[in-house]
Amino acid sequence: MSSNENPLTTVTVLYYDIHTLEFNHQVGQFPQADKGRVIIDDEFKRDKSIIAVCRGDVKVLNKIGDRINE
Repeated sequence: MSSNENPLTTVTVLYYDIHTLEFNHQVGQFPQADKGRVIIDDEFKRDKSIIAVCRGDVKVLNKIGDRINE
C-alpha cells in the first residue's frame, strides 16, 4: 500500500433517500483517514441524506416506518 492510500474499513451508513424519504442502511467498505474519519465518496452520497456512519456491519432490527407496512 502506498503512503497515499488509506486503509478500508467496514461501516454501516444510515441515510434517507432524498426522493422517497425512505430510511435505509447500507454496509460498505470506505477509506479511513489518518485521524479515523471515514471518507465517503460523492457518488455514494448522491441522492442521500446521511444520518449516521457506524463502525462494522450493524444489524438494523427496526427502523422508522417499518410498522406502517405491516
